[in-house]
Amino acid sequence: MAQAAPDAVLRGEQVYARCQACHALATDRVGPHHCGLFGRSAGSVPGFNYSQAMKTSRIVWNDKTLDRFLANPLAVVPGSTMTYDGIADPKERADLIAYLQHANAGPACHGP
Repeated sequence: MAQAAPDAVLRGEQVYARCQACHALATDRVGPHHCGLFGRSAGSVPGFNYSQAMKTSRIVWNDKTLDRFLANPLAVVPGSTMTYDGIADPKERADLIAYLQHANAGPACHGP
């Protein structure tokens, strides 16, 4: 995974603020946590109550699957309980993914 430009990470952090209504990096909220997201199978965080649609989606999260999902979550996983309409702007999605990659490699997900 290539390292993202700092400005993309910063913009992505601003986009992530919208996600924080339901998600956090290190803790489950209404939605599951995002630490450890890349390479994880959708619907697989232990103890989180996923929809059957998400558990059986067979998605493994990476840049491409996340980009597709973020564009239109309910079209990618019909029956998901994620009620967010998605992020139409491809640049915003790319910046968000850059932020999530950065956060997953940093202290928020691994400690100082």
